Amino acid sequence: MSLLRRKRAYHLVRTPRFFRWFRRNTDAVFSHGNRLEFYQDGGEFFPPFFQALRRAEQTIFLEFYIIHDDATGGVFADILLAAAARGVKVFLLYDYIGCFDTPGAYFRRLEKGGVRCRPFNPPPFRRGLGWFDRRDHRKLAIVDGRVAFVAGLNIGDEYGGNGETAGRWRDVGLGLEGPAVCELFSLFRDNWQSERGSGGDELAAFSCWDAEAGDAQVMIVNGGPHHNRSLIRNAFRMAIAGAAGSVKVMNPYFIPGPRIVRSLLRAAGRGARVQLILPAVSDVPLVRLVSRSYYAQLLKGGVEIYERQGKVLHAKVMLIDDCWSVIGSANLDQRSFHRNYEVNVIVDSHDFGTRVAAMFQHDLAFSRRVGLEEHQRRGWLVQFMERLCSPVSWFL
Repeated sequence: MSLLRRKRAYHLVRTPRFFRWFRRNTDAVFSHGNRLEFYQDGGEFFPPFFQALRRAEQTIFLEFYIIHDDATGGVFADILLAAAARGVKVFLLYDYIGCFDTPGAYFRRLEKGGVRCRPFNPPPFRRGLGWFDRRDHRKLAIVDGRVAFVAGLNIGDEYGGNGETAGRWRDVGLGLEGPAVCELFSLFRDNWQSERGSGGDELAAFSCWDAEAGDAQVMIVNGGPHHNRSLIRNAFRMAIAGAAGSVKVMNPYFIPGPRIVRSLLRAAGRGARVQLILPAVSDVPLVRLVSRSYYAQLLKGGVEIYERQGKVLHAKVMLIDDCWSVIGSANLDQRSFHRNYEVNVIVDSHDFGTRVAAMFQHDLAFSRRVGLEEHQRRGWLVQFMERLCSPVSWFL
């Protein structure tokens, strides 16, 4: 990005008018005085995350979509049981569908050891068949009301490790201290209480520290089916609309719909460099097939598309003008926009953005650029399958 364009970008996203516009359309909760750690893969994320759990003195609140009963899940369980044994109050909210393959004995062991476990949205069908389509996709933790972690990573072996080790997934996470932790605790408490059945607010006695811990400005955006508009999608669109120089996106499940597509094309049309890193290999092949149906329109509009080779891409990152970083659990798909409970953290910091930009550049080295001519030469059967599957994109 040129110096002139960078100065223009700096001015645009930091004007009071832009902040008011963004917060009005996203219900974002803003705080300053935060300290952040950026973990660029599972090998960086899990050691400090587990260490924070081991050091917990009072409370641990955990909300995860998937928890596997494997080596990583075993270490996770042992740490929680040890914390409960020394008197720490441990609360674990896990998604029932996300953990469908996890043996019930895993959670019974935790309960027996003093960990309060609660599945999110389990059967019976008290809300009709719609229960199956309601997921808690967040990955967050709050320790002693002081330290929080937000990530795209679930608890499982495939999310650990670093480098280009086969069988590992590519993902990122954040560590936070400061006032933003209180908003994350509030989101956890709301979801925990929504699944309580009968009884009072058992988390009412717990609180968090809102003292400043650094100088980072942070916004928390949460979304879910309880909202009458998609705040997650609005946050993505507003961020893109504020881009003056560049939009960089890494996302594993790219079924953005027409509004996000228009936002990306408008950014490219006004001269911003728009780059997307999407997976070359997906754990959900149907999603990849539908994703590619968007390529032609974006490529014709000047958007650069790259496919990450090797590891399965699972990171959800957006970087605007190298100063606004959006990191969290939300994918660029209709499920995350409308039917999942999600949380994204937006960091307003050029120093932090520089680190994210360096990571993005690193991943570009492992990615292959998709050209328009090459894309248009794909076989007729592939094009037919894309059109056939597009109508079901809402359900993916």
